[in-house]
Amino acid sequence: MKQPNSKIFIILAFFAIYVIWGSTYLFNKIAVTELSPLFLSATRFTFAGILILIISKFLKYSLKINKRQLINAAIAGFLFLVYGNGVFVWSLKYVDSGFGALLASTQPLFVLLLMRLIDGKKMQKKSIIGVTLGIFGIYLLVSQQNISADETNIIAIFMILSCVLSWSYGSVFVAKADLPKNFFVSTGYQMIVASIFLMMGSFLFNETILMPNQWSKEVQLSMVYLIIFGSIVAFTAFNYLLKNVSTEKVSTSAYINPIIALLLGYLVLDEELTKQSIIAAIVLLTGVYFITSRKRIYNKDK
Repeated sequence: MKQPNSKIFIILAFFAIYVIWGSTYLFNKIAVTELSPLFLSATRFTFAGILILIISKFLKYSLKINKRQLINAAIAGFLFLVYGNGVFVWSLKYVDSGFGALLASTQPLFVLLLMRLIDGKKMQKKSIIGVTLGIFGIYLLVSQQNISADETNIIAIFMILSCVLSWSYGSVFVAKADLPKNFFVSTGYQMIVASIFLMMGSFLFNETILMPNQWSKEVQLSMVYLIIFGSIVAFTAFNYLLKNVSTEKVSTSAYINPIIALLLGYLVLDEELTKQSIIAAIVLLTGVYFITSRKRIYNKDK
């Protein structure tokens, strides 16, 4: 079956990674108040992965996958979902959802630096300005007294930044990796493999396992949203975009997601929004804009 490749589908895919993903910080924060983080992520991606493969079979997409593609799917699943998401959800136990989203907005900065290391090309002046503003924005964000005074917060911040690095490398990897041609099928395999790793990690760390009938209604609804919209819709859109537009354009979601997350965290969870956080957000997102506002982020000359 032919995969869609129209402008309308690309626009819808960007809406998914901009708005839907921006809202997942809120729902992850709600769910992790009751559920253990690795178990939460494992449950989410198990159901989402199975549903994706069932839908793929119904749509008569080929589920065939060779050894190299399976290995690449496992690598991508680990970078995006096991470490990039599982550890990030753990960190949300200790920081606000909007704060975490702002830290996650540094992804284009990490993508830029990784591509600099991998390609060995000289960055343009505009990109250098963006990196400088991004680093300064991170400093303003994490140097607030109510955050820096708490050792647990500092550890959570460090882990979030390592998650962003993992996600950024995954973006660069997937753009070139040999994966199933159908982006929907590719997403399904990544989630199934990731869910196995996450469940193993959950047992290894002796997390508390709660059955769905033991969850509150808020957590049940959050999990349904995360599975259907956050996983199936948004992550599939993300994989589709990585294969159809540039990695830099896909990473522009980093300056929409935190705005959605900050507003929802403030309105729904009454999360604190300090003046310094607002200033840091403006500086950080301006830096991201500088990084992603050009079609080419490198000069041709090495």
